[in-house]
Amino acid sequence: MENVVEKESGSMMFSDEELREVSGLKKGGDFVEVTCGCTSHRYGDAVGKLRVFSNGRLEIACECTPGCNEDKLSPAAFEKHSGRETARKWKNNVWLMVNGEKVSLSKTAFLKYYNQASKSANGFHKSRNGRVCHRDEFVRCSGCNKERRFRLRTKEECRIHHDALADVNWKCSDLQYDRITCEVDEERASRRVYRGCPRCPTCKGCTSCVCFGCETCRFSDCNCQTCIDFIRNAKV
Repeated sequence: MENVVEKESGSMMFSDEELREVSGLKKGGDFVEVTCGCTSHRYGDAVGKLRVFSNGRLEIACECTPGCNEDKLSPAAFEKHSGRETARKWKNNVWLMVNGEKVSLSKTAFLKYYNQASKSANGFHKSRNGRVCHRDEFVRCSGCNKERRFRLRTKEECRIHHDALADVNWKCSDLQYDRITCEVDEERASRRVYRGCPRCPTCKGCTSCVCFGCETCRFSDCNCQTCIDFIRNAKV
């Protein structure tokens, strides 16, 4: 009998060949569970259990330490939790054990439902205009110590914020699109909680609206390690 996992609808999720030699395999009604992990050069391997649902949802229960209670993490959140130094490319950095070897998630069949859901999503990972969402962010002035809001709606705005964040001597007067000086009052704390997220105005940083790297906020002509890693991984 062929080893398959079925959706609730009864159609097959994965074939026997796709599941062959995958470690930690467990079958549920509308999901499969497999052993996964992410490697940090500093902390070593963080191991977890990845559940792949028939609707495309991915959840990871972390088992990095006996006392870790992180459950239902997105792959991006698990990657960050593991301490991975070059995070923001979870499809390559999160791995499965296949035939005793670590294999990047992107090189397995376990993303096919996730990819299908992403293509047909109506704004779960994207804003209404189809672009990846970027919340408003803040940078603190090195002169007056006040936080200034950066709206990240275009590639140009993302670059302005990116460069300001990298400049330890950034000052209010460096803002290119707002005429502002250090004498201008800082935005009220009650207003700063509103970050421009299309799903929740007061979002504190969920993986559904915060971009972890895309062509809008990463730049091929930038020499910072974050951009270099993104451009290199994008070519893989």
